[in-house]
Amino acid sequence: MNREAIAAFVEASRGAPRLMGVDLGTKTIGLALSDVGRQIASSLETIRRVKFTPDAGRLAELCGRHQVGGLVIGLPLNMDGSEGPRVQSTRSFVRNLKPILPLPVFFHDERLSSAAVNRMLIDADTSRARRGEVVDKLAAAYILQGFLDVMRGLLEAETEEPATW
Repeated sequence: MNREAIAAFVEASRGAPRLMGVDLGTKTIGLALSDVGRQIASSLETIRRVKFTPDAGRLAELCGRHQVGGLVIGLPLNMDGSEGPRVQSTRSFVRNLKPILPLPVFFHDERLSSAAVNRMLIDADTSRARRGEVVDKLAAAYILQGFLDVMRGLLEAETEEPATW
């Protein structure tokens, strides 16, 4: 992971205390929110995708309400690390979102995030219907928590002190 890119994202997102994790699917958008200390990610909600404008409007509304300073977007890379059509779709969504929601964006590898969350829900004996309701927002929390952990680890390694935001 690129330390300079993470440090630049952290600096650019300092204007507000929280980060939002986004799991962008074709039918839904899973959302998660960090705490103000940027230590813990919690699932927030799942947006049922309709069209770009209302989807982006809802995202912007939630970012304003929760004082979000930056977005951590799950990047759906192929298992070999290459970029396929889903990555292109994600990057296109973010390009179109920029004029509506001018927040810094960090793309974080989301490979296997939904699979990990589904496995956790199955282990918790969650019904198939309930899994369908919560998997996207939990995947967003999984993506955001992964980023928060990497961010904290990299920045603490540079300063040899606990990270503060």
